[in-house]
Amino acid sequence: MERILVTGAAGQIGSELIPALRQRYGADKVVALWHTAPPAGDLAKSGPGEGLDVTDTVAFDAVLKKYAAKKVFHLASILSALGEKDPDRAFKVNVAGLYGVFEAARNNKVAQVMVPSTIAVFGPDIPKDNVPEDVPLHPKTIYGTSKVFQELLGAYYYNKFGLDVRGLRFPGIISYQTEPLFGTTDYASAIFFAAVRENKYKCYLRADTRLPMMYMPDALKALIDLSEADSVKLERRTDYHVASLSFTAGELAAAVTELSPGFSVTYEPDSRQQIADSWPASLNDAAARRDWGWSPKWGLEDMAKDMYENVKRKTQNAKEQLQT
Repeated sequence: MERILVTGAAGQIGSELIPALRQRYGADKVVALWHTAPPAGDLAKSGPGEGLDVTDTVAFDAVLKKYAAKKVFHLASILSALGEKDPDRAFKVNVAGLYGVFEAARNNKVAQVMVPSTIAVFGPDIPKDNVPEDVPLHPKTIYGTSKVFQELLGAYYYNKFGLDVRGLRFPGIISYQTEPLFGTTDYASAIFFAAVRENKYKCYLRADTRLPMMYMPDALKALIDLSEADSVKLERRTDYHVASLSFTAGELAAAVTELSPGFSVTYEPDSRQQIADSWPASLNDAAARRDWGWSPKWGLEDMAKDMYENVKRKTQNAKEQLQT
């Protein structure tokens, strides 16, 4: 099998997708590309990889040639809240960088480019529940705007040049492997770290804020399943919905309290609340289920238990390492 390049290797999805791809296809077949520093752990040592600024189109073209890669998972992106703090950087990475990746892929006859999108493409003028793909897209953030561009540009490259671009709209992703940063949905991971470390959490969203979510194992499954799907059966290209969980911040807090007695949550909404209010509460993923057999595994209770136990184990391991 020819090599696969993964940009954004140190990010939330990339740091877990790369080990999954290496296990599936072979460690030497999956090339990790990170921006400033190698990812934590052994990811940088378990297979080929190197540093790369994705906005450097010449360098990216050279890396494609160096590894003779035929598939790209393009994950490098500036997320919602961080993008609002630095729109210029978000544009350079999410828009200019994306164009460079597509051009390099086309010129090097790459067989497939996977580009995950997001619920950030939506604006406040959509129905809140069971939202289908074909609704108006009027995002209120530079991140969402850039992802609308990504979806349209990917479809253009498919129709104009025959480049097999595929993408899906992820809900919020929950993970214990990487520390949550500045994303609007990151509270759903941060709450577990806070429960284990302090048994309390200050949430930046209202308790009644309902958003679609997904546990990382299901997110990885969705990416790999879509990548391996028969292209002939795909009626959409870059905007498949994948649904799994849908809960409010208060409902998640209640699930965590079941696992961590005495856990307390306060709610102090910040600028991310306005972003969350413009997003749907649940997604209609009938097209993904029909075209490539998408089906999630994890429910709220099972996810919460697995997430809590893994954060607790990770925290204990970190303490033991500091003591040695």
